[in-house]
Amino acid sequence: MTELTELRTVRRRYVTVCALLWLPSGLGLASMVLLFSERGMSLAAVAGLFAAHSLTVAALELPTGGLSDVLGRRPVLAMAGALNVVAFTLVGLGTTAWVLTAGMVLMGAARALASGTAEAWYVDTVQAHSGPDAELRTGLARGGSATSAALAAGILLGGALPWLLGLGPDLGGRLSEATSGAVLPLSVPILLAAAVRGVSVCYVLAALREPPRQPATLRSVLRGVPVTVLDGLRLGGRDALVRRVLLTAAAVGSALATIELLIPGRTVELTGAPGSGAMVYAALACAGFVCNGVGSHLAPLAARIAGRDERAVLVCLGTGAGGMLLLGVTATTTHPLATALTVVGFCLLYLGIGAASPNQNDLLHRRVTSAGRATALSVQSLALQLVGALAGLVVGALRPGPLPWLLTGAALLSGALLWLRRVEARSAPDTTTTPGSRAGMT
Repeated sequence: MTELTELRTVRRRYVTVCALLWLPSGLGLASMVLLFSERGMSLAAVAGLFAAHSLTVAALELPTGGLSDVLGRRPVLAMAGALNVVAFTLVGLGTTAWVLTAGMVLMGAARALASGTAEAWYVDTVQAHSGPDAELRTGLARGGSATSAALAAGILLGGALPWLLGLGPDLGGRLSEATSGAVLPLSVPILLAAAVRGVSVCYVLAALREPPRQPATLRSVLRGVPVTVLDGLRLGGRDALVRRVLLTAAAVGSALATIELLIPGRTVELTGAPGSGAMVYAALACAGFVCNGVGSHLAPLAARIAGRDERAVLVCLGTGAGGMLLLGVTATTTHPLATALTVVGFCLLYLGIGAASPNQNDLLHRRVTSAGRATALSVQSLALQLVGALAGLVVGALRPGPLPWLLTGAALLSGALLWLRRVEARSAPDTTTTPGSRAGMT
């Protein structure tokens, strides 16, 4: 294989892994909030379940990022998939608060294990082939587009399945009766997500080959993980650009938490029924993720037009903040014009976030070495998840209306304004892989 062919293979496998990782999340996203409501959970209880997920991610982000840096990307991704199979099964079948909480906690643990690991594998492998100055933005953008496409397809399918099961002979009702209420029509997409995660485990084990690294032992893992975690925290404290990335992730987390918690209820208010509400939410979320994928695909173009990555991040996040403000302005009415503006705001949010992410992560990867790459991504995800969990609790306690949207929109705008000033460009001091080395791709 020529080097160009090998790099294309790496990119294709990274895109495939991104799709398999996020398709199950899309399947569950359309129906999970509504399923919890059907199980008798109040909005505050639903917010608590999502907080349990987010806080679990927050607690495990750094240790699992360090584990990925020490143990390797492939085994950690496989562990994440196995945990997710169990988690989706518990959430899909659980009928009590403690079972649903256990499922959300396991889902959070799996999310922490997978957080940044596939991206770290891609960057490590590309840099092993082409050196530390290898072009990364295109692959990161395509991975982001694959993620968004998988989420869009998953949420569309996940929203359509409960609706389809209610048509004709009412297979959903029969299924619920046959399982004594354990499997509702809203449960089916989540159980399908468990099956897809099983497929992703098989693909990771079969297709991902890592650049050479020192064999991991139990002693090296126990000693290496805490050191790697501390190095990641120190990097966030001493590097101005990394601090911007973390604060931006926090702002994005608050916006996404608000979307996930409040939009399903707005679609049910619009349609008047949970089943049709899930279908409308699925269509809306699908449009949002399509916009996110388009934004990610356009990230290299945005950087070229803006002149530098920092300015591109500023413009893109500002666009997303404008979308949040539109959602706030239209929060108290279902007038057709307001509904149209709601859709526009929703899509602007996802378009802006999608275009900003590859540009800021391109800057981040040039600041860190392979030995701490997954940890740096975990610190970024930690900021998003932790602030998202706290924002979800605050939003769940506030009265419905414009205020939750305007508060999180202002937070996202503040994150955009952090990129007004340029930070001196510099690369990581070293890497743990040799630029001329080759990792097996077959």
